[in-house]
Amino acid sequence: MADKDLSGRRVLVIVTNYGAEQDELLVPVRHLREGGAEVDIAAASDEPVKTLVGDKDPGETVEPTLTLPNADPGAYDLLLIPGGTLNADTLRRNESAIDAVRSFTTSHRPVAAICHGPWALVEAGVVGGKTLTSYPSLQTDIRNAGGSWVDKSVVSDDAEEWVLVTSRNPGDLDDFLKEVDEALTGPGTRPGS
Repeated sequence: MADKDLSGRRVLVIVTNYGAEQDELLVPVRHLREGGAEVDIAAASDEPVKTLVGDKDPGETVEPTLTLPNADPGAYDLLLIPGGTLNADTLRRNESAIDAVRSFTTSHRPVAAICHGPWALVEAGVVGGKTLTSYPSLQTDIRNAGGSWVDKSVVSDDAEEWVLVTSRNPGDLDDFLKEVDEALTGPGTRPGS
């Protein structure tokens, strides 16, 4: 259960239909919903989202609530980007996903990304001036895109007038979710749209 009341908050989760890391998708979605937030999972298509565990073993299958092209990023308070190597690599090539990232960052709304999820941020060109963490293999990409990479369980950075919460892997989910809750309820956030 979320430590904070998230009622009235809306969260958009963006994924592809195959390869999202199971716990990086499902643990945050369940946590946020239990806290009272409305959470939509926007996938590349309306087909079921097939998650993986450790990038190789089949995980749970999840029904998306909408598709990426039909999502209205302006209607949400926070953008959540789960990892999973295959998911993140495909997501960063999805125009609707990158447009969603830019919509949140240009309107100064928080973004949370875990593991390989920051690849979408790199692709969107929004990590310049930010300090973040990720799965270690992304550190060169992040640095080349103008960000500063650190090896911590969670980083919350409010530079460039928007909050970015990042973590490295599913083992960091407890720390990640505390900062996501804070990003949703902290000063300057808007309750619902």
